[in-house]
Amino acid sequence: MIWALLIFPFCAFLAVGVALPLLRKVAPKFGLVDVPGGRKDHIGKVPLIGGIVIFPIFITLSILQGDTVAEMWPLYCAIIILLITGAIDDLRHMPAYAKFAIQFIAAALIVIPGDAGIHSLGDMFGFGAFGLGFMSMPFSIVAVVLLINAINLMDGLDGLAGGVSFLILFWIVMAGLLAGEMTYTPSAMILMGCLFAFLIFNMRNPWRRKASVFLGDAGSLCLGLMIGWYSIHMSDINVRAIEPMSVAWVLALPIWDECAQFYRRVREGRHPFSPDRGHFHHHFIEAGFEAKQATALILLMTFTYGAFGVLGAMAGLPVFVLTFLWIAGILSHMRFSANLENYPNLIKKLRAVTRSST
Repeated sequence: MIWALLIFPFCAFLAVGVALPLLRKVAPKFGLVDVPGGRKDHIGKVPLIGGIVIFPIFITLSILQGDTVAEMWPLYCAIIILLITGAIDDLRHMPAYAKFAIQFIAAALIVIPGDAGIHSLGDMFGFGAFGLGFMSMPFSIVAVVLLINAINLMDGLDGLAGGVSFLILFWIVMAGLLAGEMTYTPSAMILMGCLFAFLIFNMRNPWRRKASVFLGDAGSLCLGLMIGWYSIHMSDINVRAIEPMSVAWVLALPIWDECAQFYRRVREGRHPFSPDRGHFHHHFIEAGFEAKQATALILLMTFTYGAFGVLGAMAGLPVFVLTFLWIAGILSHMRFSANLENYPNLIKKLRAVTRSST
C-alpha cells in the first residue's frame, strides 16, 4: 500500500521538476520576476513561478488519484482565486485591503461549502472538549486567513516558506499515516512531492548558491490555504488523525511570529500589515548568520516543535500541558519581539557560547 501511496507524489516531484526549468525561461517575458531593491536583497531577477507551477500539477494529480471535482470544488476554486490574486500582485502589487478581502472569500469557500470548519479544539484545558458552537464558522474563516498570511509573511529567505510548509505537511501526513487516515493524507503527500521538487530550485545548498525560482505570492498564499485545509480536516472530531493542540505546535513558529509582528507594529502605532525587517528570520540575519544558515536553523526549530506536538500527544503527554506550554511560548515570543534588538542580541550571545564551548 505504501508503494501505491508514493506513485502520485513521485509523479508530482517529476512534473514540477520538469516544468520549473521550462517556465523559468519564459517568466521574464510576462514580467513574472522579482527584482532586487528596497527590502529585497537577492541577486538578479528571479522568476516568481513556484505557485503557478505547483498548484495546477497538484490539482491534476489529486483528481487522478481519486479526489472528485464534485466534492473538492470549493478547495480548487479557492486555490484558483488565490493563484490569480497572487499572480496579479506579483505583476502589479494589489492594495493590501483587496488582497485581504479576497483571502476571506477563499477561506469562506473552504470553510462553508468545503466543510473545513473547526468545531472543537479538543480537551485543551483538561475539562472536556472545548467546543466552539456558533463561533465555529467565523473562527474557522479567521484562522484560515491568519494561516494564509503567516506563510506569506515567512517567504523572506530562500527555501524558508517552502521548507516550513514541507515540514508542516510532513507532520500532518505522519499523523495521518499512523492513524490510518486515507481521505486527505494521499493528496497531502502529492503536495509534499511538489514542494520537494520546488525546494531543489529554491533552497540554497552546496550545489546552489541562490534560489533560481521563488514561490511568488501565488504560491505562498495557496500554501497557507492548503495547510489550513489539511490542519482542519485532519484534526476534525470525526477524523481526529491529529490532536488540535498538536496541530498548533506543528504551526507554532509561523503563528507565533505573525502574532508577534502584529503586536509590535500596533504598539508602534503602525498598520499590522506594514512591511519591515522585524520577522523571526530577519533576527538571524541581523545576528550575523548567512541566509542559508538562518533557513536551516528555523527549519530545525519547525521540525522540533512539530515533533513535540505530534509525538508528545502520541506518547501520552496530557493535552492541557501542550496547551499551556504553547500559550507560554506565544506570549514569550510576542514579548521578546516587541524590541527588535532583543532576538539578535540573544542569538549573538548563544552563538558566542556555542563557539566557545567547541
